[in-house]
Amino acid sequence: MNNKIGVNSWVWTSPFTDASLGLLDKAASMGFSVFEIALEDPSHVTAAKASEALQATGLRPVVCGAFGPSRDLTHDDPEYREESLRYIDQALAFCEKIGAKVLCGPMYSAVGKRRQVSPEQKKVEWDRAVSGLSKAAKLAANRGVTLAIEPLNRFETDLVNTSEQALKLVNDINYPAAAVHLDTFHMNIEEKDFRAAVRTAGKKLAHVHACENDRGAPGSGVVNWSGFIAGLKDIGYSGDLVIESFTPECKAIAAAAAIWRPLAKTQDDLAREGLAFLKRQLA
Repeated sequence: MNNKIGVNSWVWTSPFTDASLGLLDKAASMGFSVFEIALEDPSHVTAAKASEALQATGLRPVVCGAFGPSRDLTHDDPEYREESLRYIDQALAFCEKIGAKVLCGPMYSAVGKRRQVSPEQKKVEWDRAVSGLSKAAKLAANRGVTLAIEPLNRFETDLVNTSEQALKLVNDINYPAAAVHLDTFHMNIEEKDFRAAVRTAGKKLAHVHACENDRGAPGSGVVNWSGFIAGLKDIGYSGDLVIESFTPECKAIAAAAAIWRPLAKTQDDLAREGLAFLKRQLA
C-alpha cells in the first residue's frame, strides 16, 4: 500500500494558531508526509503563513473541523445551523488557500450531543443534517475540496455512529463532494467487524484517522489493525492515514475528548511510535 501517513495538530496543541506552525517542522523531521490542521477558529491561522510553512516542509495538508455546541446542523434554532454553515464555508476557504483537498470531521452535529429522542425527532434532525451538508458539499465542490464525514461513538453523538450510517448519510446527500471518514477509535466501540465496516464504506471512504482504542500510539492497544488494514486493501483505499490524539495539557480539548491522563511518555513518543507502527502495517 502506498498510503501517506499524517498527524493531527491536536497531538500537541489546542487551539492551532500561527504560533503553532513550528509543529510542521517537527512532523516533517519525524517522517510524516501529511499534516492535519485542527481548525478550531479560522481567524487564528493565517492561510498565507500556513501555506508557506507547508511548502517549506513538503507536508501535504488536511483540515480537520471542530464542531462545538454552536456548530450544529441539526439544532432546532436555525441560527445554530447557519453558524455551522458559516464555519464550514470559512474552513473550506482556508482549505482552498493552503491546498488542502479534504475537510474532515463530524460536521453533521455538535460533538457531545447525545440524547434519547423519538424516531420522529431523529428523522427531523437527520433531514436537517442532509439539507445542511448538501449545501456544504456544493460549497466544497466549488473550492475543489471533499467533505469527509466522520461517525463518532455513542458517547459523542446520537446521530451517526457506524460506517453504515455514515454511508447512508453520504448517499442521502448524494453529491460527489460528500464522502466518508472513518476513525478506528470510534470504530473500536461501535463496529462489530473492522474489515466489514471498511468494506461497507467502500469507494466512498475518503479519509482515515488511525487511532488506538485509548487514543495512545497506534499499535499500543487492542484495535484490530490487521482487520482494518485488510479492509483498506480490499477496497483499494489510496487516501491518508492520520494519527489523531490529544494531550491533557490542553485543558479545553482534553475535557471535550475525556483525556484525563497522559497517553504516552511524551506526545512526541506517541507520534513517533505510531508512525513506525503504521509504516510496518502498510509495508
